Amino acid sequence: MGTYINLGNEGFQSSRNSEYIDKSGLIAVVNKTLFSQRRFSCVSRSRRFGKSMAAKMLCAYYDHSVDSRSLFADLEIAKDPSFEKHLNKYPVIYLDITNFTTRDIPRMDIVPTIRREVKEEVCLFYPEAKVLPEDDLMTALIKIAEHHGIRFIMIIDEWDAICREASEDKEAMDKYVNFLRRMFKGSNTEQVFAGVYMTGILPIKKYKTESALNNFREYSMISPGNMASYFGFTKDEVRGLADKHGMDFDELGKWYDGYQIGPQPSMFNPNSVMEAIEEQWCESYWGRTGAIDAVADYIQMNFEGLKDDIIYMLAGGRVMVNTTKFQNDMSVIKNKDDVLTVLIHLGYLSYDRNKKECYIPNLEVAGEMEGAIKANKWKNITDALQQSEQLLRSTLESDCEAVARGIDAAHDDNTSILSYNNENSLACVLSIAYYYAHNDYIVHRELASGKGFADLVLIPRKNVDSPAIILELKYDKNADAAIDQIKRKNYPTKVAEYTGDLLLVGINYDKETKTHQCNIEKLKIEN
Repeated sequence: MGTYINLGNEGFQSSRNSEYIDKSGLIAVVNKTLFSQRRFSCVSRSRRFGKSMAAKMLCAYYDHSVDSRSLFADLEIAKDPSFEKHLNKYPVIYLDITNFTTRDIPRMDIVPTIRREVKEEVCLFYPEAKVLPEDDLMTALIKIAEHHGIRFIMIIDEWDAICREASEDKEAMDKYVNFLRRMFKGSNTEQVFAGVYMTGILPIKKYKTESALNNFREYSMISPGNMASYFGFTKDEVRGLADKHGMDFDELGKWYDGYQIGPQPSMFNPNSVMEAIEEQWCESYWGRTGAIDAVADYIQMNFEGLKDDIIYMLAGGRVMVNTTKFQNDMSVIKNKDDVLTVLIHLGYLSYDRNKKECYIPNLEVAGEMEGAIKANKWKNITDALQQSEQLLRSTLESDCEAVARGIDAAHDDNTSILSYNNENSLACVLSIAYYYAHNDYIVHRELASGKGFADLVLIPRKNVDSPAIILELKYDKNADAAIDQIKRKNYPTKVAEYTGDLLLVGINYDKETKTHQCNIEKLKIEN
């Protein structure tokens, strides 16, 4: 067993010894690419989304130095026709690039170190091939593959670690990309590799508009292709875990659901789910591996409109984003779209590919965004979020004057979102004012077409002993008109499955006085 070649299956064995959700179907997807022009795959996904576990699973499956049949016999891949054909059939070269970036060596020496150490080891495994001292790694692999009539599987984990950690060192980064080009774009590449699988946070760096390794098929948080279901946990998978371990599925959803990855409309952060299962408690586990500094640094750039967009998304809104111009390089951030795109790749935003919109997926990530806002000292927003708890309490106590004052304050602090008297601005401010409600409520935000109103529907989560709340915002009318409109609307579509107390909250904004008025009525919904 080597350090870089034929590592065996111990990494995946550890996963099987723990709580394991079957993602082995990924192997069948990769198997279809072997020995074809599509044999080069780069799968980029956020931290805490199982990149390294997938890489170790592939190592265990392909590595010809071990027998991994028992590890896969009860998994999805064992039913696939390709299972027997490729099981433990190849020499596997595995590189975790963070093992090099975390060493105390100059950035410029990383690539020479990789070349030297991997070459030395493969030559020890295959001494019969006539590899010369002056041969580089790729030349050595060409000679070994030809001499022994073999093809390698190469797996690179955290491929972009150099690009992320040495982003300020363009020479070192370009040297690394050229090393990958030498390995995977040369005329002899297909004679050496049956398949190549790289995983990281970022897709492959672009030069101008083209990927530096344009022979790779890229799967990302923005464009996951047919690997989408392997990027996170599905609702059914999490529901099964919740039932097995006595956890509240809705609570898990509040904290960790909300990612839309390609055709998968609802994906959970897998690592956070597993930590919540182990701890038997839902909270933010993101900070254990994903530092808030990353978000704070990017939103601190505050390109035109970025601050307003962050506020809008905290309020439950979605923001249009053009992801096509980003160069997949964290050091090359040119505009607001680049910031939003990198936050999608980092997992701090989710992306709706059909609508080309991004949004904050869940409570865990919203907490990270709050932390970033505090780090950037956006005091007016921080104050509004803190005042939100008191506003919800005043609403539940039917204190109309306090509710009106609270919304006045939120409006005064956040009117830059669009324009002071704009209906969209009023709706967004209302959502920010009730931001704290996300802790106990499922929040439905609707901005209706036509002039003058916006709705916020708050349905209490399971085990929350609070009334449902329907808020209607009118524009230059009166609070009673807002209550009447609530009653005239077909709101049962939002509260059809809810029974219990219901608060109708009518709010009017007076354009002339720039103040709000509030009226609250209490109803009871029974089956």
